Amino acid sequence: MTIFEELRADHDKQRELIDQVLATSGASEERDRLFLNLKKQLEDHALAEERYFYAPLMKFDQTQEKARHSVAEHHELDELIEALSNAEQDSPGWLTHAKNLAHKLLHHLEEEEKEVFPYAGKFLGDDEKSSLGSDYRKEMEKRTSP
Repeated sequence: MTIFEELRADHDKQRELIDQVLATSGASEERDRLFLNLKKQLEDHALAEERYFYAPLMKFDQTQEKARHSVAEHHELDELIEALSNAEQDSPGWLTHAKNLAHKLLHHLEEEEKEVFPYAGKFLGDDEKSSLGSDYRKEMEKRTSP
């Protein structure tokens, strides 16, 4: 699979996880489990995506700005995850933070898929798209294996 297909597959997992987190209520084992799963998925994804997608895009003057913008959004998502980690899960503020995270995450994923991916596709060769996809998946598997 290409880097775009690999990233989209993980984006779909993230969309599903944030929906599941928002469907929980109060401090519960389920909310905690889902949130920790989402947190790990987002952290692993951002690290691998920055290494195997955005770093190669930094080579091209034309794609640097989009790559930097997306990496900056990763940092915003990190801050929201941190706020959620520090909030009491049964407080009204937790759900507010979770909804804000969902909004920012969904915006980020849509922007990547609709704007960054098509633009980046013009600069990455077919072989590079495949090799980056393979490298990305190997990194994700390494990070998720026990």
